Amino acid sequence: MLAELTVLAPGGVEEVASDGYVEYAIYGAEGELPDLGEEEAVIAGGTVEVEATEVADDWADRWRTFHKPLLVGDPEDGPAVWIRPPWEPERADMAEVVVDPGQAFGTGAHPTTRLCIEALIGIAREGGPFGELTDLGCGSGVLAIAAGKLGWKPLDGCDHEVAAVAAARENAAVNGVEVDFERIDLKAGLPVLAPTTVANLTAPLLEIVAAGMSRENLPETLICSGLLATEYDRVIDAFASHGLVETGRGVIGDWGSLTFARSSDQ
Repeated sequence: MLAELTVLAPGGVEEVASDGYVEYAIYGAEGELPDLGEEEAVIAGGTVEVEATEVADDWADRWRTFHKPLLVGDPEDGPAVWIRPPWEPERADMAEVVVDPGQAFGTGAHPTTRLCIEALIGIAREGGPFGELTDLGCGSGVLAIAAGKLGWKPLDGCDHEVAAVAAARENAAVNGVEVDFERIDLKAGLPVLAPTTVANLTAPLLEIVAAGMSRENLPETLICSGLLATEYDRVIDAFASHGLVETGRGVIGDWGSLTFARSSDQ
């Protein structure tokens, strides 16, 4: 269905999955979209319900209502991070990260991003260690920027997507944080890992990262997310051979995070 609609509407298709059904939406000016009827249509061999609606003139402003600021941590307990789109009010009383949701590489709202930031806040509340930090799979750069606001420096990050690296650099500039972002394919090899390394990646990619580590390229603290809460054991096993020992874990819904520390004999 999605493949067929992509051909009919090359400008883009919106997909929303719910309980027992999937809804697709295509947008365009009058005369730009195919005539699919008003009740039912046969697409990709299946019968689908069709509804056409005129989009209100204020659509360019209404989409902003879906992007709310996010508070990670409790300011009364120590450092906290305020992630907001550019049009929301500033919060000078905490570490603030401004992200334009128009960029499709993460706004900081995903549970895995929040779990990583919560782990960073936990370290910051204990007084460090700070120092250099690497963000593997940086996306829009939210984690590296948040780490910079919390006290880590210098900062570097990488992503396989060229557009993600460009978005991360732009976000870092907007937030006044200096980060060295590079395009790197983690499947081909790892960059030099900082003493604190954050990896918001899926479990299979985390296993690839573990396989690429060596005694000479091993972080002192590793924060991992992007994994499901059912995948803790496989990720723990992947890093155990390097002497990285679990020191904490988090969970939000189906998503989990793990924090590791390098054992003293490594």
